[in-house]
Amino acid sequence: MDSYYAFHLAVAAMVGASVAAVSAYYMHRKTLNQLLEFARERSSAPPRQRRKTGRNRRPAGSASLPDVTRGGGYVDGEEEEEEEEVEEDGEEELRGKGGAFQAVNGGMGIPPGLPRLSVAREGTRPIAHSGSSKRMSHLMRPKSPKSPVASASAYSLEGEGSDDDDENLQDDPKLGDIYTNGNIEAEGKSLLQELPEPITENGDSNTLSKTKNMIRSHSVSGDLHGVQPDPIAADILRKEPEQETFTKVLINPIERVALDEIDVFKTLQKCLELREKYVFREEIAPWEKEVITDPSTPKPNPNPFSYSSEEKTDHYFEMVDGVVHLYESEDRGERLYPVADATTFFTDLHHILRVIAAGNIRTVCHNRLNLLEHKFKFHLMLNADKEFLAQKTAPHRDFYNVRKVDTHVHHSACMNQKHLLRFIKSKLRKEPDEVVIFRDGTYMTLKEVFESLDLTGYDLNVDLLDVHADKSTFHRFDKFNLKYNPCGQSRLREIFLKQDNLIQGRFLAELTKQVFSDLSQSKYQMAEYRISVYGRKQSEWDQLASWIVNNELYSENVVWLIQIPRLYNIYKEMGTATSFQNLLDNIFLPLFEVTINPDSHPHLHLFLKQVVGLDLVDDESKPERRPTKHMPTPSQWTNVFNPAFSYYAYYCYANLHTLNKLRESKGMTTIKFRPHAGEAGDIDHLAATFLLANNISHGINLRKSPVLQYLYYLAQIGLAMSPLSNNSLFLDYHRNPFPMFFQRGLNVSLSTDDPLQIHLTKEPLVEEYSIAASLWKLSACDLCEIARNSVYQSGFSHALKTHWIGRNYYKRGPDGNDIHKTNVPHIRVEFRYSIWRDEMQLVYLGNAKIPKEVDP
Repeated sequence: MDSYYAFHLAVAAMVGASVAAVSAYYMHRKTLNQLLEFARERSSAPPRQRRKTGRNRRPAGSASLPDVTRGGGYVDGEEEEEEEEVEEDGEEELRGKGGAFQAVNGGMGIPPGLPRLSVAREGTRPIAHSGSSKRMSHLMRPKSPKSPVASASAYSLEGEGSDDDDENLQDDPKLGDIYTNGNIEAEGKSLLQELPEPITENGDSNTLSKTKNMIRSHSVSGDLHGVQPDPIAADILRKEPEQETFTKVLINPIERVALDEIDVFKTLQKCLELREKYVFREEIAPWEKEVITDPSTPKPNPNPFSYSSEEKTDHYFEMVDGVVHLYESEDRGERLYPVADATTFFTDLHHILRVIAAGNIRTVCHNRLNLLEHKFKFHLMLNADKEFLAQKTAPHRDFYNVRKVDTHVHHSACMNQKHLLRFIKSKLRKEPDEVVIFRDGTYMTLKEVFESLDLTGYDLNVDLLDVHADKSTFHRFDKFNLKYNPCGQSRLREIFLKQDNLIQGRFLAELTKQVFSDLSQSKYQMAEYRISVYGRKQSEWDQLASWIVNNELYSENVVWLIQIPRLYNIYKEMGTATSFQNLLDNIFLPLFEVTINPDSHPHLHLFLKQVVGLDLVDDESKPERRPTKHMPTPSQWTNVFNPAFSYYAYYCYANLHTLNKLRESKGMTTIKFRPHAGEAGDIDHLAATFLLANNISHGINLRKSPVLQYLYYLAQIGLAMSPLSNNSLFLDYHRNPFPMFFQRGLNVSLSTDDPLQIHLTKEPLVEEYSIAASLWKLSACDLCEIARNSVYQSGFSHALKTHWIGRNYYKRGPDGNDIHKTNVPHIRVEFRYSIWRDEMQLVYLGNAKIPKEVDP
């Protein structure tokens, strides 16, 4: 049965194959007859008609492929006779070969619809040779509509064709108008010649040949039907990592300064000169002391708390009227590093106060500040896209991986509330029997403390912890300070947030190490923690330094500032201080002792290596008397009233100035004066810090004084602003002047102030940036510029700043910017620098001496 079916299948297959063969034979024969008939009709037609017919017929192939011809392209009318002779000679040659030509043309013609193997010239356009396939593939590169050069495509494959072929095509005048994929090569060349040559980051011009070679090096897939590369993205990848040129708007009228404005500018000059007389500058800049040759990451200090004995010097010091007088030896002699006395300072301060109250000066400064703001807006309108494109070209960098420094954060509130809650629960679970406090005549364990509060670890939550600022703290600094007490209990603050307690601050040290670990993991976030020295006794410095050293609190991401609370009136009422002089003695005498003889306070000597600044803190909204020229000396200040802010500021500045001069002469680190100022209260605070401070925190009251605001802009004094903190205490977020200050060009940075009370996330600094960016519509370039400002304002070492923001960071203008480090385009830096330079020249009436380096 199986053989029967197999036989039938074989027969059917044979019959089918026979039918297919017969059909193919007749189809082939019919086609061949038509070809021969067409050839015979063509041979019998006159020569002129044949040429005309061939010239007017276009091939029916694809328009995207090159025409294939059998001969070279001639100019119309130049070689017609020669072509006729070639055609006729070819026909006679075929006829002479045994009648082969007649056999081929035997009564059959070529149908008109079939594609031709060759075509003649069309109009006046010459046609390329059929053998130049390599040349065609090289020519067929479509140009991006937004790119001045031809973009890489599926047609321009690397290594295809030769340089000789390219040169021949470019030099041949007959091939100048060849169509390739809908584009004309000659038009592309003209566009390339008309456009300016691109500028590299170093200011060198790239030639057109370099650009073409660079383009050809970007090979892509040869799939003609696949997705073509984005021409804009391709341009970004091809360009150098910076756009040097940008559009500038000349707004300043070319005219002489009015006579009344000349007097105003001379007054502003004197104010700037007064600041230079007071503010501390290092004699030798850090970049001159230490030349960085290796741009790699600085190696961390393997043992930051190892102490080696240092030689004691013969310097002698004594406190005179609240200011330390320093001498070479006990024989005294000439006073070293004298500073202006208090009477001179308060005289100069009153001069500044008179200047900022003058109506004509306020008008000029107000107009200049408005013009600065509008210049920046014009700049964004014209160059925002170029800045964004320049940031795209910077490899690896974006906002998340540029260095950002939290320039103002209090150590006792450096963690967020959830972090503190987890830590308290952990300690209550793991160490419930640890003796932690002495209260009411008895020692209490951690478990007993919570039992006395009728609380368990399970009961605790963020709401019960109640450390977050709310509506009740607005304009209530006293209530804001109470938020430092977890669950409203001062005993819990003493246990977990103090370093001078029964357990010697062990819990706070462990919590601090966890915060350090979070910063190290984020890598690109740094912090300057402010920790308090109250001035109640001189041993506070040794206690604080021992806590730091014994618990090994060190991080490459952290430096310290010492904050001095302005609480003399409380100490006076408590009886711990008899005069203001006691406060100054307790704060500054140990610092001079350890500087002259490090062996006297070894832990303090190690700790001061990490201290970069001195701060003044307290509620600025408290009313105070304006100081006069002849104020009582600190030893005479024995009443219960707290001195004014400027009184604190001067005596802290004067002693710190002398201390820094001494430390610098011995090769030790210096301490900058960076107080809180301008958060609330009188404008006098900002006038005093203009003369004395290197940087300040907050400064939102500058919005009330256009003169001081303009002076802070000209001097480029750093402002560490905390809009979220201000929103909880003194100023609603939408009224905060930060965006206005930023647009006008003031040296501003963002900081967190008190993450425990203000912020909700694990990264409070990024939270501060993100909220500002969302509400004020800050661009990525704006955020990176603010982050760059924070590094400049910080007290980190020269080596770290070199690694973070560039080897030449200390140079002004675009020469000091490295977009590969900061992600800030040169366009923005050049704009800021040129506008500031123009303002300085205006104020100095064209005679300003612009320093090439930033202030150390």
